[in-house]
Amino acid sequence: MNRRELTGLLVATGLAPAAWAQGATPVEGKDYTRVNPPQPTQSPGKVEVLEFFSYACPHCFSFEPALEGWVKKQPAFVVFRRVPVPFLYNAENFQRTYYALESLGLVDAVHRKLFTAVHVEKARLDKPEEIAAIVAKNGGDATKFLATFKSFSVATAASRAKKLNADYKMDGVPNLAIQGQYLTSPSQAGSAERSLEVADWLIAKVKSK
Repeated sequence: MNRRELTGLLVATGLAPAAWAQGATPVEGKDYTRVNPPQPTQSPGKVEVLEFFSYACPHCFSFEPALEGWVKKQPAFVVFRRVPVPFLYNAENFQRTYYALESLGLVDAVHRKLFTAVHVEKARLDKPEEIAAIVAKNGGDATKFLATFKSFSVATAASRAKKLNADYKMDGVPNLAIQGQYLTSPSQAGSAERSLEVADWLIAKVKSK
């Protein structure tokens, strides 16, 4: 597929920013890299996007507003999942926290509040009870959160996240993985906005195959 055809697909799927018309096509090795070896995905018939992140990461905190808006605009064939990484401060607690929130349907209510607590309020959140208090302030049940945090299912999800991290050879966050084949990030592409434009382009590239 040539550049004109790919741009046409971007327009058809609603993924085309004005930059492509101006010739700012993403460049491999500059704006994105290939995953080697490619990794399997969990969403047959869809294009899967993973965000590797940590609540301890200030760059993830800065990226989140743009990412959140981008996710809401994605077409139905795109599946987005977050993967908390097993490194940086408080990694195990933060991995379990995210999967507990996901299990309880509280990601939308609490996710950004945790970022704010860590990076604006300078809370360490190294005790599950401190995290549970934030959950309770934002519409959740602290007791249910703590029980879910300590559950076998959340421990299993955290273990899977560790394996994904190893499979993708992840050593920095935030990072976006597209369909197990490509990686892009704000640091690589040059800005949060540019990395999301590159992600759109890669999604269309995958969709075209």
